[in-house]
Amino acid sequence: MPRGALFDPLFGAAELGPALSDRAWIIALVEVECALARAQAAVGVLDPAHADAIGIAGPHLARSLDPVQLGAAAVSGGNPVIPLVTKLRAVCADAGVPAAAVHKGATSQDILDNALLLLAQRAGALIITDLRTAADAAARLAADHRGTPMAARTLGQQALPTTFGALAAGWCAALDRAAGALTAVLADLPVQFGGAAGTLAALYPHGTAVADALAAELGLAPQRVPWHTDRTPIAELATALGVGAGAVGKIATDIVALAATEIGEVAEASPGGSSAMPHKRNPIAAITARAAARRVPGLVADALGAMDHELQRAAGAWHAEWETVTDLLRLAGGAAHRLAQSLSGLQVHPAAMARNLGITQGLLLAERVTAALAEHTDRAREIVTAAATGEHPALDTDPAVTEYLAPDRVRELLDPAGYLGHAQDFVTRVLDARGDRA
Repeated sequence: MPRGALFDPLFGAAELGPALSDRAWIIALVEVECALARAQAAVGVLDPAHADAIGIAGPHLARSLDPVQLGAAAVSGGNPVIPLVTKLRAVCADAGVPAAAVHKGATSQDILDNALLLLAQRAGALIITDLRTAADAAARLAADHRGTPMAARTLGQQALPTTFGALAAGWCAALDRAAGALTAVLADLPVQFGGAAGTLAALYPHGTAVADALAAELGLAPQRVPWHTDRTPIAELATALGVGAGAVGKIATDIVALAATEIGEVAEASPGGSSAMPHKRNPIAAITARAAARRVPGLVADALGAMDHELQRAAGAWHAEWETVTDLLRLAGGAAHRLAQSLSGLQVHPAAMARNLGITQGLLLAERVTAALAEHTDRAREIVTAAATGEHPALDTDPAVTEYLAPDRVRELLDPAGYLGHAQDFVTRVLDARGDRA
């Protein structure tokens, strides 16, 4: 059974799982070896016939290698590239390729680092798609509900009126920003090729040309210098994934809160049930998006904590990255996928929003009444505070308030739709910035 078969679908990584599996790792490792051979042939340091033979034998080997056996064989050397190269040399020997032509001038870290970048690019493309799908869904919600009043809540309490469109526009902006940041990081990932100690001495004077050709073969950015122990590219990738997961987690948290029975302002199109309580309608897509996102910060910390690679090759810090980054991609991507599912079918209940706006009997607009009252007395805040915290709070009938403001004027001030500030303007700004004219 492949890793993650039980939980990947639940946490949104059903598609990402195969892209980050042990088999995907092996395929990527072999792809790098084949790309290296082609790059060297292009530069003129390897016989093109040998490069062709490696390119033919490699994919067959990648499909047939047993991850369990390769993992066991990796124990003595500390990484799977060492036994993989032995296997690759053996199958290429049948085509007349000398052993020295396979993995020429490379070290294990060159192959592993570039394989990880290939996995990051492939999984990252799926993650960006889901982030943008979620952002598009949020944009539609913002457009549809730009003027739908709801209670803004701060520190768990109703604060002032806003619109659901403004809330959704904020979601959209965060997701767009996260998708853009991840796109930029993936596009900037540089090839990693330094040879045994970062000097490419075995390929001198052609080492830099081979490195550039390898970057082109793999679709990676060229390197300025080998970065065996400069892990800023990995840290930037991890951080971008962490930011994306954080954006997802915030939105998922909002959805879960707003879907609570007592609030009831949103609901998922396909809610989950309970094994014990038939009445439950759980926002399970948002819940599992939040669950996946919550596991990401610790992994980001692991990646950042492993940046202290010593000198030209790290003992342990490098090894700590492989599964950490793989899991980061899986979880951040799963969170984005589940949020996209949640937002794409999210049902909005304006009637519930209106009901909740009325719960405080106008106290939600105490700020507005205070401002109007302040034009008549310096005791405005004191008067409104006393009226709002009394046994029967009602600003439009409190004599200390109506001494200065007529009851009809107070009731006008207590209309949530009249105190939305720039909520609708912010929706327009977000939609215009992304080209939406909803």
